Amino acid sequence: MQLSAHRGETTRPRLAKAERREQILLELRLRPHVGIAELAARFGVSSETIRRDFEELSQHGLLCRSHGGASAAPQGRYPDFDERNQNRLEERERIGRRAAELVQPGDVVMIDSGSTTLQAARFIAHRDVSCTVITNSLPVTMALGQSAAVRVIVAPGDYDPAEAAVTGTETVDFLKRHRAGRCMIGATALAVDGVFETVRGFAAVKRAMLSVSRESHLLVDSAKFDRHGMARVAAPEEIGSVVTDRAPAGALSAILQRRGVAITRAT
Repeated sequence: MQLSAHRGETTRPRLAKAERREQILLELRLRPHVGIAELAARFGVSSETIRRDFEELSQHGLLCRSHGGASAAPQGRYPDFDERNQNRLEERERIGRRAAELVQPGDVVMIDSGSTTLQAARFIAHRDVSCTVITNSLPVTMALGQSAAVRVIVAPGDYDPAEAAVTGTETVDFLKRHRAGRCMIGATALAVDGVFETVRGFAAVKRAMLSVSRESHLLVDSAKFDRHGMARVAAPEEIGSVVTDRAPAGALSAILQRRGVAITRAT
């Protein structure tokens, strides 16, 4: 398809970067693979621009890079929020209660979407501590709304009904415009080579929260130790502390200790 204009013809106006990337994701919903050259011609931009789009969207977990193009991120069969919320409830409640104790009056806290972070939100509301919470999760928002002392700021973005949360470039950009004293994130897994996430788009949200928070807390139960997920969120040393039901052992314990990561055991 020829996009360049001859004399007397009108050219198609170029899309803004965010609009172009939304169109790329829409195209991947309709077919399994898109090519760099094809999209460059379609949008009237260079191949290098499309490569940068792919790189950014890949970092957000929204697509997978491939030779000469990109494909839709694999979904697999990972339990949705409601399913996860029923598993290991006692352990997650203990973790949530202990994490809530870290929040001090006047704190600005970022809390991401997850079954364990939801428990932290419930106990923050129960403590009625005066703080501001920025979140991408509707269940977290509703739990915190039970306390008149907590101010809740909800990030914008693309709504995922299976997770009752928002993700995407708009969510990440919004989070990066703020600063927090601490963040509380969950994860699919914690291993010697880092923190991992499986739910599409969540890794980028967690990275954004980590990048703008002075202190960071990973809320994860011990069943997720020594496992991996689809997307790597952070290296071990990028996490300030791990709040868990049982201290890790072996190589994972050694690497966390060596990298200066504090372990807080919820009893």
